[in-house]
Amino acid sequence: MTSLSALTLPDHTQLPDSDGTFVKNLQEHPQSILITDSIKPVLEQLHPDSQYCIGQDSGIYWRLTNPPEKGAEAPDWFYVPNVPPTLDGKMRRSYVLWKEYVAPLIVLEFVSGDGSEERDNTPPSQGEGGNVGKFWVYEQAIRVPYYGIYEVAKAQVEVYHLVDNSYQLMKPNERGHYPIAPMGVELGIWQGFYQNAELPWLRWWDAQGNLLLTGEERAVIERRKAEVERQKRERIVEKLRTLSIEQLNALGIDPEMLD
Repeated sequence: MTSLSALTLPDHTQLPDSDGTFVKNLQEHPQSILITDSIKPVLEQLHPDSQYCIGQDSGIYWRLTNPPEKGAEAPDWFYVPNVPPTLDGKMRRSYVLWKEYVAPLIVLEFVSGDGSEERDNTPPSQGEGGNVGKFWVYEQAIRVPYYGIYEVAKAQVEVYHLVDNSYQLMKPNERGHYPIAPMGVELGIWQGFYQNAELPWLRWWDAQGNLLLTGEERAVIERRKAEVERQKRERIVEKLRTLSIEQLNALGIDPEMLD
């Protein structure tokens, strides 16, 4: 009898990286980019060695099946701490649990339908045709500590925390956000304009309630600060130009520096 340790199990290069289905709506990719871009400075602080992985609409393989895709879930977004971002010099095609030691810390699903798929708690023993509920997989099989279900149509997000082997629906704090303690951040809804769309977007805040900005937003703020400083300098120079040479000399200012 062959032991499990003797078997050669497939890795991320041998398993499908897509199930061939379309992304369900055009908001999903901008939403993934938004939360990835804004959380990167935090993750760089948490992982100065760059040992972390972010998945966006990528498969998490949790059991061996035929076809292989039936043994995977593909969250819209997930984060795994303390793992290399690449394997053997190759970008990850998927995240294969039997080849890893760390489960994702947080998984996010973006609802396109009525949310029943994301809340499906069907265990393997009851699933028709071997189908297992997504909620059950994250809770009981992968055991993801935090699971978020985001519904843009309802402008809401539900966040579940794994406590004593079962998901407990979290209550929002006084800011209406959900603290993700291991990351030192909060998750919530932000009504605003991003990627040419005014929507209730899913976003991060720090533990003090400050919105975590994207690189583009940070650049805009820096440009505005630079412009304010430039205008301040110009106003000061204009005021100094009204002074006489004697007054400027008394202030220790070379009049020629104002030209």
